[in-house]
Amino acid sequence: MNEYAGLVSRFLAYTVDAVVVAVFTGGAALVFGVIAAIVGSGAWELARLVVSSYLALLPAVLALYCAVFWMLAGRTPGMAFLGLRVVRADGRTPGWFASFLRGLMLAYFPIGALWLLIDRRRQGLHDKVARTSVVRATPASTTQ
Repeated sequence: MNEYAGLVSRFLAYTVDAVVVAVFTGGAALVFGVIAAIVGSGAWELARLVVSSYLALLPAVLALYCAVFWMLAGRTPGMAFLGLRVVRADGRTPGWFASFLRGLMLAYFPIGALWLLIDRRRQGLHDKVARTSVVRATPASTTQ
């Protein structure tokens, strides 16, 4: 039987992933701005638009980052670091639609995650809608 993950471990994993996404997207925006400044004034206007829309696009990038990792591995790097995994009711990793929906809800409506405080299976609203749970990952059993 899997143990459901609680608020603290899930929050820490999400924070790790958010920092990774913010650093990489911020770095990309900075590099783009520097290149545009070197190229000329036309590119400078585009660079200003990209840098100014950085905060608006950050949740979408985070949602996509999480969705891809959940779909492929069942966990993000932050979740792997803390020993967590996203699973469907049958124990498998979520598909692309559930992962994408879960990522969008978590990125744009993070307060819905607090529902896990009163849910017996510790599911946030994004888990309920996507029909997923976050569990503590068990190490692979070794065969002799």
